[in-house]
Amino acid sequence: MAGNLDNYPDCRPQPAPAALQQTESITKATMHTRTVFFISDGTGITAETFGNAILAQFEMKPRHVRLPFVDTVDKAHQVVRQINHTAEAEGKKPLVFTTLVNTEILTVIEEGCKGMLMDMFGTFVRPLEVELGIKSNHRIGRFSDVSKSKEYHDRIEAINFSLAHDDGQSNRDLESSEVILVGVSRSGKTPTSLYLAMQYGLKAANYPLIPEDFERQQLPAALLAHKKKIFGLSIQPDRLSEIRNERRPNSRYASLENCRMEVSEAEAMMRRAGIRWLSTTTKSIEEIATTILQEIRPERLVY
Repeated sequence: MAGNLDNYPDCRPQPAPAALQQTESITKATMHTRTVFFISDGTGITAETFGNAILAQFEMKPRHVRLPFVDTVDKAHQVVRQINHTAEAEGKKPLVFTTLVNTEILTVIEEGCKGMLMDMFGTFVRPLEVELGIKSNHRIGRFSDVSKSKEYHDRIEAINFSLAHDDGQSNRDLESSEVILVGVSRSGKTPTSLYLAMQYGLKAANYPLIPEDFERQQLPAALLAHKKKIFGLSIQPDRLSEIRNERRPNSRYASLENCRMEVSEAEAMMRRAGIRWLSTTTKSIEEIATTILQEIRPERLVY
């Protein structure tokens, strides 16, 4: 007969010490080649974006750890302990990208951490101070006073506009749009519209091309007066079928035959209308957005 473990306390598994548990969580994580820390006294977005751009040049699958708002010496010491524990647990130096303005905080990390440290401000800001002959503002955080700027408010307005004009849900104020994306459902219109709004403050609307449009063999009537602003997105049918099957599996909407028909009709319509378009199949949102800017609003690439 099975015994009750409550009567035999020595038989019960004991919890591992906290440090051991953290070590196990690192080693049991998905296999990665190295841990990368992105440390900032602000959001950490700059450090992460720049660091990832560099890491993309290497065939590796790092474990990413972003540590934002490291704005006191005490937090810096906590960061050092975390980096050093990871170094001991993995037996490899973590890669550490920093955008720290406060030199006292940076010194704690420089002197204490057992990682490979890449201080981006030290690499770029200090040489620029020498070249320009002026001191940098040494502002903590990329967004320290951005909420007061016109650019910030324009960006928020663009995001609201893009949300209100997503998937053809509104025809109001289309004349205020700076770009109108068209394409079949699930070709990347919504994420591209939002990226253009968030990254560039561009008022982007988007419209799906549907079977009724193909029957009429023309763009939606609401768009005809804004043809110069229209940019088309297409996609390979097999990839489109994969994406749609994730949303509505085994449906006619997601069938390869239907996807081939819709893509073919949409591309034919865009050719007849004389609008510019590209295939999103192998392109990132960043590449798609940059191509659109080059074609529709090249002045937005100069500021």
